[in-house]
Amino acid sequence: MEFGSLRAFLAVADSGSFSAAAQQLYLTQPAVSKRLAALEEELDIKLFDRIGRRARLTHAGEVLLPKAREMLLQAQDMKHLASNLQTEVSGLLLLGTSHHIGLHRLPPVLKRFRHRFPQADLDIRFMDSEAACRAVDRGELEMAIVTLPNENPGHLQTRELWRDELCFVTAPEHVLANMPNVSLQMLARYPAVLPGPSTYTRNILELALAEQNLEITSCMSTNYMETLKMLTEINLGWSLLPKTMLEQSNLKTLPLKLKLSRSLGLVTHAGRTPSNPARALVSCLP
Repeated sequence: MEFGSLRAFLAVADSGSFSAAAQQLYLTQPAVSKRLAALEEELDIKLFDRIGRRARLTHAGEVLLPKAREMLLQAQDMKHLASNLQTEVSGLLLLGTSHHIGLHRLPPVLKRFRHRFPQADLDIRFMDSEAACRAVDRGELEMAIVTLPNENPGHLQTRELWRDELCFVTAPEHVLANMPNVSLQMLARYPAVLPGPSTYTRNILELALAEQNLEITSCMSTNYMETLKMLTEINLGWSLLPKTMLEQSNLKTLPLKLKLSRSLGLVTHAGRTPSNPARALVSCLP
């Protein structure tokens, strides 16, 4: 059984699209279709129903999907075990991270890695922390350095690297900017600009609001912290931003008694043997 066909099967299953799977695998769409056709012929079973532009798993495809993931993980483990028999740190490491961490936390880590292990290659995928964790769980990424999940991530292993203090902020001209005392109840009355509802950072805030039976009534959302900072600076609403972003900023930090923070760190799969480049990068982390 061709592992390329299994990768195509997983990519189409996860994306629901032959064209999206082709982009993910750096292949043409006909090449993806050819690999899937070969797999269906070998298994003598139909794996997808083509409905319009979407590809939906058949019942057989749903049953076989977990086994295909397991087989690819085992193949990757075999490659890593073989690689680990060599003393030289070389090869490719697939790493996921968020734009914020890539800008504000990773540069010194990557500089040390490149200096100490010049034969190793990095393929860095910038994405939301939640998507990166899912990609590690599915075996698409070997590791991620992201905002850590708020709950037990199942098959994933996490290690905190940084504690990120979060600050409630507004533009200087916002009505709350010069008040001596600000509460969550007061904040909830005004529009906010925040990460999307499905993000770990947004969840931290909503848990704090729920403890006081409060909800955000008006909110503009984006998952890019730099964009949130810009929207706050032009006074489109208050926000909750990492303290590390506020240097050389004219944003006003609001005097709330509530202190929130998030955990940034490393995510790996508990059942996966780390490659030599992965071990090397871990050695460069704080």
